Amino acid sequence: MNNLFDLSGRVAVVTGAAGGIGAELAKAFAAQGADVALLDLRPDKLAEPAREIEAAGRQTLSLGCDVIREDEIEAAVQAIVQHWGKIDILVNNAGVASAGSVEELEEHEWDRVIDTNLKSIFLMSKHVIKPMKDRKYGRIINMASICGMIGSKSFPLHAYNASKGAVLSMTRGMGASLAPYGITVNAIGPSLFRTEMTERALYQDSFLQLYNAQCPLGRPGNPEELNGAAIYFASDASSYTTGQTLYVDGGWTSV
Repeated sequence: MNNLFDLSGRVAVVTGAAGGIGAELAKAFAAQGADVALLDLRPDKLAEPAREIEAAGRQTLSLGCDVIREDEIEAAVQAIVQHWGKIDILVNNAGVASAGSVEELEEHEWDRVIDTNLKSIFLMSKHVIKPMKDRKYGRIINMASICGMIGSKSFPLHAYNASKGAVLSMTRGMGASLAPYGITVNAIGPSLFRTEMTERALYQDSFLQLYNAQCPLGRPGNPEELNGAAIYFASDASSYTTGQTLYVDGGWTSV
């Protein structure tokens, strides 16, 4: 039986690939045989994941790209297609979070979160869908969050809630309308995972004690624990799955 999770010959694009979840996903795709384009606002930070992927025998293309700038996205997509001739997989991973309720947030902070978490998916997908349609094949994976479907009484994240809730709806809409073109669109909904962003804001003893007490598995996730869901959605194993969100959350949304 063929390996349904094999990505040999595929070209993947990962945004926010400089570290944390993005870098782990890029390396996981490469381990399954894909070549990977690494996009990040900080291109100098892409050298390490690129080195690891190339040491494993896969090709990389590292590109500085602000994923809320359409001109930069269009240039990056053109460079990738020119380099490899196609794009098979897009992971819309770039994201930010900002604590605060609606009465506390400044407008510029609201805009920053919505633009980075939602507008970037619109713009990246807009320019990647065309080469996918040309080949009648594509896998788009959006990074959502449990915060798209639940709130927090003690730690308001209203802009983040809004952005990730919209990602869930956008995933369903895109999944339905792009299915006739051989393109599937799915989302991953993590809970708390250890990343550069969350370590700064959330990894304090008081918050972790509260989180661990409420999470059925009793701990945050580690970035590599999202790899299985991403590989599933990127591979032929998910050929009949679209418009769905898979929550990788230690059981958080089950209680």
